[in-house]
Amino acid sequence: MSYCLNPECAKPQNPIQMKFCQVCGSTLLLKDRYRALLPIGEGGFGRTFVAVDEHRLQGRCVIKQFLPQPKGTGTLKQAALEKAIQMFNREAVRLDELGSHPQIPTLLAYFEQEGRLYLIQQFIEGHNLFQELHLQGPFSEQKIRELLTDILPVLKYVHDRNVIHRDIKPGNILRSRVDRRLVLIDFGVAKQLEGEGSKVGTKIGTEGYAPMEQWRGGKAYPASDLYSLGATCVHLLTRVKPDSLYDPLAGRWFWKEHLTSQGFALSSRLEQILDRLLKDAVVERYQSAEAVLRDLEGKPIQLPADPGTSPSLVPVIPSGPSLPLSWQTLYTLTGHTDRVRAVAVSPDGKTLASGSSDKTIRLWSLEQGDLLHTLTGHTGAIHTAVMHPNGRILATGSSDKTIRLWHLERAQLLHTFSEHTNWVNALAFGLRGQVMVSGSDDQTLKVWDLKTGKLIHTLTGHTGPVHAVAISPDGKTIVSGSTDKTIRVWDLKTGVLALTLTRHSSRVNAIAISSNGQILASGSDDSTIKLWDLKMGQVLQTLTDHTDVVVTVAIGLNGRLLISGSHDNTVRLWELPTGRPLHTLTSHTWWVNAVAINTQNITPQPIIQIVSGSADKNVQVWQAL
Repeated sequence: MSYCLNPECAKPQNPIQMKFCQVCGSTLLLKDRYRALLPIGEGGFGRTFVAVDEHRLQGRCVIKQFLPQPKGTGTLKQAALEKAIQMFNREAVRLDELGSHPQIPTLLAYFEQEGRLYLIQQFIEGHNLFQELHLQGPFSEQKIRELLTDILPVLKYVHDRNVIHRDIKPGNILRSRVDRRLVLIDFGVAKQLEGEGSKVGTKIGTEGYAPMEQWRGGKAYPASDLYSLGATCVHLLTRVKPDSLYDPLAGRWFWKEHLTSQGFALSSRLEQILDRLLKDAVVERYQSAEAVLRDLEGKPIQLPADPGTSPSLVPVIPSGPSLPLSWQTLYTLTGHTDRVRAVAVSPDGKTLASGSSDKTIRLWSLEQGDLLHTLTGHTGAIHTAVMHPNGRILATGSSDKTIRLWHLERAQLLHTFSEHTNWVNALAFGLRGQVMVSGSDDQTLKVWDLKTGKLIHTLTGHTGPVHAVAISPDGKTIVSGSTDKTIRVWDLKTGVLALTLTRHSSRVNAIAISSNGQILASGSDDSTIKLWDLKMGQVLQTLTDHTDVVVTVAIGLNGRLLISGSHDNTVRLWELPTGRPLHTLTSHTWWVNAVAINTQNITPQPIIQIVSGSADKNVQVWQAL
């Protein structure tokens, strides 16, 4: 059915093919493209609808219709109306600023039609945590830890941009059906930080979740959002609304007593974290999401191996010259108009490829830092780029669901693979370039014969999007990482699953295999890098220096140097196999999405370079001194 957006319409439901309402005559298509299907929410300022975009193959979206109903008369009513419109405009600004984060809905359009204001947002298929609570019952400690681990980095992102959400509650946290990640919605009451806190204003938020300084005084701080997150956790643990678990006369919470009465207890660490989140005094609470994460993880000062690790399992890495400790920025390559998501260096070390959300691949001279060519043809963001061992072919994967092969010297498209049904996130070449493996949001890996262009295998088993793939140097093994938190090891020849590694607590974004095939490095949303003995399937080290999501890893210098990039805006260098930190590169101003290493054994001085691509739209080339 097509739903009429006229709030006065007596019978808003219409046949799907109609362009005008059969009852009131109102236009059913916003901007001649967005069609409301059914209402999913209503509040003081308007209504929300599930809709389709008829210009994008009936793709789902969300329409937010602004319907303020200010009280009063005359100038008071007009002032209230203007304030409500200002709030709606603020949501558009916030969503535009924040919507580049994968766990915040993207703003697709903002406009006025027939005297009403509309926001069009990305549709997140899934359910909110309030619905999940009633469907599945109270959350376990593990689910609360997963909630905090998933949503705190989003809050850090929001607060780092001087925005306070001010309405965190179970109904405003969605769990995506696609990758099970949590998404923070409804920034309609979000507020820009002003000095120490926000100015006193209208009471905004939800009673029971909003802290006293916000609910009574209209002030809000990052610690206010953290209080609301704590109240959300208590509700999900107890299935009781937070305001029913607080004694205002005694000024204390009794949620722990309620849990005890139900025969349920938390670890002392999580109890202490929730207690501190829910302090009445702002200064006694956590002041940042990052601080909560540190306590939640309980990171030790030392980096012990995971249980079961034996020193005898540590692979032997060939010796060589001392690893470089000093680096300088050689080039900052600019020109991309959106986030850089992928970088790759040709085997001869002369050419660099960078792929971006601007849908282009740029080819650069690593010797001069000059732009050589811009490759166009993809219709979506470039998610991955890899160089063929022969140095003449570049493979790229995109959110347009295709893989493209390019001739580097001629800057021409050679072939397009279009068998994936969702975003292509990862590519790898193996068997001296005879085979290519791809990983996709469709939860599959595909193995291709590059001589014939034919599909050899489709590997299934992951229960979430595949974000990383690698092929062992001997060409016998495929390794993949997924949002399902697992790493899977496959036999390349048969496509049979040989091993599943499960030590990460969040999605696996990146993997790399050492040149001798013994060490596997994996980077995750849990902000760690794990070093594995690939043959034994056991963890050798867990590296915890990054303070945010680890998106990319690479191994070079004959397997002795590990490079990682993170949403903490840094590139970190580590010694292998010890995991000893060597250096941190800090020139990027936003997320580091991709890294690569270029080593040229020339005389009299070998060249060692690191390349990094960032959401700041730049590519940095670093050179060892």
